[in-house]
Amino acid sequence: MRFLHTSDWHLGRSFHRVSLLDAQAAFLDHLVAVVAERGVGAVLVAGDVYDRAVPPLAAVELFDRTLHRLGALRVPVVMISGNHDSARRLGVGAGLLDRAGVHLRTDPAGAGEPVLLRDAAGYVACYGLPYLEPALVREEFATPRGGHTAVLSAAMDRVRADLAARPAGTRSVVLAHAFVTGGRASDSERDITVGGVASVPAAVFAGVDYVALGHLHGCQTLAERVRYSGSPLAYSFSEAAHRKSTWLVDLDATGGISAERVDAPVPRPLARLHGRLADLLADPALTPLEGAWVEATLTDTARPHEPMARLAERFPHVVSLVFAPEPAEGADDSASYADRLRGRDDRQIAEDFVAHVRPGSAATADERAVLHAAFDAVRAAGVREETAR
Repeated sequence: MRFLHTSDWHLGRSFHRVSLLDAQAAFLDHLVAVVAERGVGAVLVAGDVYDRAVPPLAAVELFDRTLHRLGALRVPVVMISGNHDSARRLGVGAGLLDRAGVHLRTDPAGAGEPVLLRDAAGYVACYGLPYLEPALVREEFATPRGGHTAVLSAAMDRVRADLAARPAGTRSVVLAHAFVTGGRASDSERDITVGGVASVPAAVFAGVDYVALGHLHGCQTLAERVRYSGSPLAYSFSEAAHRKSTWLVDLDATGGISAERVDAPVPRPLARLHGRLADLLADPALTPLEGAWVEATLTDTARPHEPMARLAERFPHVVSLVFAPEPAEGADDSASYADRLRGRDDRQIAEDFVAHVRPGSAATADERAVLHAAFDAVRAAGVREETAR
């Protein structure tokens, strides 16, 4: 049987306030085309369908259209809820949708109840383990202590027990949404450490033929049978080097696995630029990046005038600006700010403060005059107040 393993769609998410809905729609067009053209027998969606518990209407409509298109192809879909989803909302109508070939697995109590798929070689038991927040499911799995490892282990015990009762030769697939040890995280995954240690060992999933993971946004292989598909789009600049894709997985009659990465469409590349503003605006080597989403880190010692507007003239899709000034020539970075000011009078401290917050550009003569006049005025006011007592 051939599966298409995907996850972390995050429908409704934006990128630095830029809507990604069109890009998400393009990915789902691509997904439907792959299913139709590559003979996919079932689609596995390993959680985080939406970006938040109450998604915008446009994201729900896109999800609905996609399910209708997959239904028209008569290709089963097995889908679990992730930590971004509302399991209850996503699971509404699950019983009815089952009859249409869309199998929503959002209830932890159903961990040991598979979707049974069939090909020429026999049955494939497909188990969906939704995101299991330890504090919320300990009672269900009778795990009073421990975190993610404890509850996932208990859920997998149910999977193995059900599988052991099935006819010999039944193949098995598990969908799970978790942070598995050895996976590489990025900046755009929501932290799931609340409720216990987040990372779980891959050995928790022993005994099944394929584990389709979701949660981490980078496509990666933890073991031949344990893989993350990653998100179809980049959701932070930490993903700039990711190759976004899905897994096309073939499960043979004996449970053997072969997997192929299918590249996802790239709506706009990501670029992280670093340097002085003038250099970034003039460097001809950066011409290929003018159409990219840009994060620019400026190293100018003094903050340039209107840097974002000036960058946007060359890089119209600049969405993030970071300032990391180079230290002024001759500056002593080893000494603390307090140490550098020790022994100076108030006027010198004020002038040094200007240089501290505006590296490489000390107070001008006019600025020093204003500072001195201010100190003189404060002193005079203090003298008058003291004399009046």
